Amino acid sequence: MPRSSIPHVALFIETSRSHGRGLLNGIRQYITKNEEWSVFMMPRSLDSQIPDWISRWKGDGILSRTISQEVADAIAASGIPTVELRSTKLKHDFPFLGIDNRAMGRMVAEHFLERGIRHFGVYEIGIEVYFEERRDNYVQTIQNAGYEVSAFSASEDSEAPREWEKHQEQMANWLRGLPKPVGIMACTDQLGFWLLDACERAGISVPDEVAVVGVENDEILCMMARPPLSSVAFNSSRIGYEAAALLSRLMKGEPAPEEPYLINPLGIVTRQSSDVVAVENPELALALRFIRENACGGIQVTDILNAVPLSRTALERQMKSAIGRSPKAEIIRTQLERAKELLASTDLSLAQISQKVGFRHAQHFSTTFKEKIGETPGVYRAKMH
Repeated sequence: MPRSSIPHVALFIETSRSHGRGLLNGIRQYITKNEEWSVFMMPRSLDSQIPDWISRWKGDGILSRTISQEVADAIAASGIPTVELRSTKLKHDFPFLGIDNRAMGRMVAEHFLERGIRHFGVYEIGIEVYFEERRDNYVQTIQNAGYEVSAFSASEDSEAPREWEKHQEQMANWLRGLPKPVGIMACTDQLGFWLLDACERAGISVPDEVAVVGVENDEILCMMARPPLSSVAFNSSRIGYEAAALLSRLMKGEPAPEEPYLINPLGIVTRQSSDVVAVENPELALALRFIRENACGGIQVTDILNAVPLSRTALERQMKSAIGRSPKAEIIRTQLERAKELLASTDLSLAQISQKVGFRHAQHFSTTFKEKIGETPGVYRAKMH
């Protein structure tokens, strides 16, 4: 392709956050596989301003995570085809492609419910629509299951040192007043980090009294937290790839889609902050933990009975009462959840995944996966990539 005909594209995407870097990786994959672009990008934070030259630039396309109305107006005034990668309350007509925040809230709620937690909280911040979507669908899922959710709100100025200390003490008091054990969704990993700090200040045990899940799976924040923070992992690379593909179509004169293009998160990366089974019966708690730790080793119900002082009848009855599933069903659910993680995040073959999650035969694994999940492993993998 002649150099003069190569599309010129500007990337206004932060390099300071894990999600932004994942988006850039997906964009790079698209360019490598499909077409050459001349790309403008530079190290940025989310609140970095766009260059002054945007009004004079004769480029072909923009991929942006826009934080202010001023920036949105400047990009719109340029008349350059643009794909927006940040769901916001800003006024603009750019097509949006990004994470499905509604699926995210539902995923966290189900994570807690599956662990037998029956008290719930949310640590929210209402400055953006995507935070609200995460919260609302988390709360709705909990309420549909017959429970209520206590909320604590972060203020916009809570990062200022004096305000942050005051905020942490207020949150510690909120945590002390919650019934235990309780599962709390933090609408970002930053909030999750602060929430775990408040638990420590309040002398509350994590995850036994308070289980916490954040959002974005920022490795640095999650691993710096004490204990390490469970978090929802975005499918950032796929979002970046699909956004680049959409921008390519716009630059060729195709019409913009009328509806947002939403991509499901990969799943929850479970770390110590939510690695708990919240049931009052200690023998049943031991049985559930044994399943979680050993299901992918191909265990049978008899192995559980050898590990806990319960009869088969008692185990079946108590487990169905506590979590609504039989021991065998819980083993299979745990195996398939791990299989979903491997399908989404690795290139392992179905035979390899089958072995890693405790199935002897790949065909049996595929049949069980389709029966329980509603689609074949191959279809599920294609959706996640």
